[in-house]
Amino acid sequence: MYRVSCRRLPGRLGLCVFEPLHKIAIIKQILKVFVHHYRSGNGEWLQIRHFYLPKCQYVTKVDKGLYQRAKPKAEPSSAPFPEKSPLINDVVVRSVQQVPTITPYPSSLHEDEEQIPGKAGMEEVADDKGTSQDNRKGKQWNEVKVQLADLPGIYAKLSKIKLTALVATTATAGFAMAPVPFDLSCLLLATLGTGLASCAANSINQFFEVPFDSNMNRTKNRPLVRGQISPLHAVSFAAACGVPGIAILALGINPLTGALGAFNLFLYTCCYTPMKRLSILNTWVGSVVGAIPPVMGWTAATGSIGAGALLLGGILYSWQFPHFNALSWNLREDYSRGGYRMMSVTHPALCKRVAFRHCFGLIGLSTLCSVFDVTTWTFPLISLPINLYISYLGYRFYRDSSRNSARKLFFCSLWHLPMLLLLMLTCKKSIAGSESTIHHQVQTEMQV
Repeated sequence: MYRVSCRRLPGRLGLCVFEPLHKIAIIKQILKVFVHHYRSGNGEWLQIRHFYLPKCQYVTKVDKGLYQRAKPKAEPSSAPFPEKSPLINDVVVRSVQQVPTITPYPSSLHEDEEQIPGKAGMEEVADDKGTSQDNRKGKQWNEVKVQLADLPGIYAKLSKIKLTALVATTATAGFAMAPVPFDLSCLLLATLGTGLASCAANSINQFFEVPFDSNMNRTKNRPLVRGQISPLHAVSFAAACGVPGIAILALGINPLTGALGAFNLFLYTCCYTPMKRLSILNTWVGSVVGAIPPVMGWTAATGSIGAGALLLGGILYSWQFPHFNALSWNLREDYSRGGYRMMSVTHPALCKRVAFRHCFGLIGLSTLCSVFDVTTWTFPLISLPINLYISYLGYRFYRDSSRNSARKLFFCSLWHLPMLLLLMLTCKKSIAGSESTIHHQVQTEMQV
């Protein structure tokens, strides 16, 4: 019943490991020799002799001829180690009776099913799991239930309502800066059409980026990521906004404004969105997208693209680099997890240089507005303090490369743009002055 597992070693030394025996009394006496007899399960008699010496112990198994030398206990260095130890001939013989056979555990571990607690409950859980797995296999999509009261908030998140409001504001600024008489109905149509086109572009952008937004802390709570609405619902909302928005711009205002709106929608959804995972050039493409709305406002008022429209677009183009580069600097980990190739992730030095460069570019563009008679010469002067301040923060961001400097530059950009557009509007050249200038140019050409 009990086995002795042994391993042979070179020479006459061997190692024996004995399993514990029940009902065996072992008397430990120093300087004695013990002989133990016991019978294993297969009927073989084994004899074990224990020779106890003062410093070491030898265990001999007679039948197999194996020997083991146990490691002596550690003694203090001061105690001398005897070279030879006399062997004591006193022998104590003890006979060990056969250990009774242990009855095996019953092979049948199951009692009556009625006596086992929780048996029925376990079977019901197993049936439920099987049913749910079958249902999963049979269904390829999950039904999404949407409460009617939650739809306005979901649509606001889907269309990025704050960004859409900024786009509509810049379009309104472009319309207001145009040197033409003010038309309220045209302004409302231009603002509405531009806002609807922006809602459509943002919705399609979120539809394409669901797998990537789920990896980012900044975007993981978007409606499509959380499953608040279905992808079909999001695409339907985008179509319901995009088609009427472009139609209002093209039919309600003029074809040029409608074409710019359609081009901007295409540029944002089909170029900028996939380019975010391919190249850092996506930042420049995104800046072009942000520069088009004020041009649309100008064309909605005048029907053509003039120097004022290009200058307004240039200001929006340059403003977006310090704004977005500072934002992306503190979101580098998020963009990296999402798989987006941003300057702040792959080219941090370029990210800082570009932001600083375009901060100074705003000063030059503000000066050009007076050169091309879009504003008076007062505008470059009164806008110089805020332009110098954002340039200073851009320099701090370029020099320090810290989260704090990036955060300050980003928050400064939030109030800098509305302030700059407001100052531009207050310094706008009067329509009478513009008409007199045009009349003087026409007379000069006729005299020539």
